[in-house]
Amino acid sequence: MKILVVGKQGMLAQELRESFSAAGIDVVGVGRPVMDLCNPDTVRNALLHQTPSFVINAAGYTDVDQAESNPDVAFSVNRDGVQTLTKESHRLDIPLVHVSTDYVFDGKSRRPYREDDPVSPLGVYGRSKWEGEECVRHHQPKHIILRTAWLYSVWGRNFLKTVLRKAMNGEELRIVQDQTGSPTWARDLASAIVIVTKAILDGHHEPWGTYHLCGGGHTTWYGFAKAAVEQAKQVSSFSNKPIVPIMSDDYPAVVKRPAYSVLDSSKIQRVFGIQALPWEDRVHYCIKELMACPDLLRVPSS
Repeated sequence: MKILVVGKQGMLAQELRESFSAAGIDVVGVGRPVMDLCNPDTVRNALLHQTPSFVINAAGYTDVDQAESNPDVAFSVNRDGVQTLTKESHRLDIPLVHVSTDYVFDGKSRRPYREDDPVSPLGVYGRSKWEGEECVRHHQPKHIILRTAWLYSVWGRNFLKTVLRKAMNGEELRIVQDQTGSPTWARDLASAIVIVTKAILDGHHEPWGTYHLCGGGHTTWYGFAKAAVEQAKQVSSFSNKPIVPIMSDDYPAVVKRPAYSVLDSSKIQRVFGIQALPWEDRVHYCIKELMACPDLLRVPSS
């Protein structure tokens, strides 16, 4: 069994490689230029060269604001590149896990979003991810689309690391308090993907389709930041300025974010036995790793 992870440098891709390796499964990560979703030839060649048992697409154009000024790039990666990957994986009979986002929803729901709820993206990023999902559904019957939200990790650039770095440097933090979601440790998402792929390849399940998975419970970005700083101070002593709660309209964002993007993870628990773990507990474990190796808080090079 070999797993091919698309998106070599991303935080989820790095967690996936570690999780599959820890499970004793051969895993290979590929990224640009070896596999460039904007270059169909590289996609075909990488699949033919690696001959994996399963493909996990953890790659994507994820800069929500920049997507508004670079729609061609966003759609080229998140839709067109996904279509190429999907068609080629189907042609070679390689099942696919495709990671998507809560941003396919508009945030007007009053309850956690289920997989069959109508989508209504607010911006280019959300639309490009939704159209990528549709490519997967139309061109690859053997697929799992896994939507998640508010990812953080010890790797890469993410909200948790930015908050902790600025707090420890004594910088003022102004954090949005009117957007609600569920922080999700990328390691937990990676572990879930390992369980899903093993279940399918072992022949225990073939429940293709769309699933949601995020951290258990919910909070605001302000609540996330406050909890993170408080937990970090229990591990490593430092002084920080008070965190200032602000409204979305006070934050200089190019595109509006969903005000509510909590995802209902009950389907994946019912089908695969995967439970959404309490977000505050999982943040605690991630922070302990970050505090044990402060170099991880540095801004990664582009």
